[in-house]
Amino acid sequence: MKRGPMKHGLMSRGAPTAKLEILASALALALGFFLVCGNLEAQEQPISDHTFDRALANGEAMPRLHSLLVSRRGTLVLERYFHGTDRHDVANVKSVSKSIVSALVGIAIERGYISGVDEAIVDYFPRALDGGVDPAKRSITIENLLTMQAGLRPTSNRYYGAWVLSPNWIEFALAQPVEEPPGGRMRYSTGNTHLLSAILTQTTGRSTLEFARAELGAPLGFHLSSWPTDPQGIYFGGNDMELTPRQMRAFGELYLNGGRVAGRQVVPAAWVEASLQPRTESPREDGRYYGYGWWVRSMAGYQTPYAWGYGGQFIILVPDLQTVVVTTSSSTPGDDRRSHTRRLYGLIENDVIAPLGAALEAGR
Repeated sequence: MKRGPMKHGLMSRGAPTAKLEILASALALALGFFLVCGNLEAQEQPISDHTFDRALANGEAMPRLHSLLVSRRGTLVLERYFHGTDRHDVANVKSVSKSIVSALVGIAIERGYISGVDEAIVDYFPRALDGGVDPAKRSITIENLLTMQAGLRPTSNRYYGAWVLSPNWIEFALAQPVEEPPGGRMRYSTGNTHLLSAILTQTTGRSTLEFARAELGAPLGFHLSSWPTDPQGIYFGGNDMELTPRQMRAFGELYLNGGRVAGRQVVPAAWVEASLQPRTESPREDGRYYGYGWWVRSMAGYQTPYAWGYGGQFIILVPDLQTVVVTTSSSTPGDDRRSHTRRLYGLIENDVIAPLGAALEAGR
């Protein structure tokens, strides 16, 4: 029986011709895809092997430096360990812990454990804040603790030793005199974030360690090590957490990606945005600000929020470059620790961020 013509033009032609046309179309598509991807690759990966040569040379000359990692768009473009360390070594990240505590507070607020940043802390510590205490203390809020604007005499720097040797860290911190009105000038104090750890413990019904392991460590794919507690068993809020450099990088990537990892919203996006906004200026250095547990300053012309720990522990976000920079250093006291930190700031700004920005700009 004679068949009528096919309705579709391509299939009505002879079979060999149709197959050749299909093959030619497929090759053209493949070639176009290859060319587009090649151009994208040229734009996305303009970083040469020598971009960070100066950073590596200067890093080798810094005896306290242990690691330097640079991650862009979730891919490590530099990972180097110095002076006998490797990627498995944990670092005492010191006050980087404050940024992690801030994340936990944001999660607790989103879950309804804490009503919000405007909540006064007096109800959490009635024994310490009731009675004849300065009325200003009863107006201290969650936000004041996060931004280091509680106004109490600090428990850091020269006051730190007396605080951690006291029998009750919470009562000691709250017993300090009011030196600024709450919400006023910044007064950096680790006691503030330790109060937040105590509040997390009360509201969640879990220790800060348990809450952090479940809500941060597990989603980020690592087991968070235990760290010290105060005499009452409250995990140190704002100091002495231990992380590997890659774990620090994972936390930085989480914030760079608006609180999301692997399609899951771990930290509320609004909290991430609020945390990285400059809210108060450091009284020690012009142009350096503080958000919710994060520092903010300009580096190489880019606004860079960062978590900073004593001795040279850094998680630095460069949103305009979609980049995270991580460093770890010796956290033991020493006469050279301040000069090391100054040199490290210079290395990060001038030898990492500036050449990376220039390389990316040249590739556009």
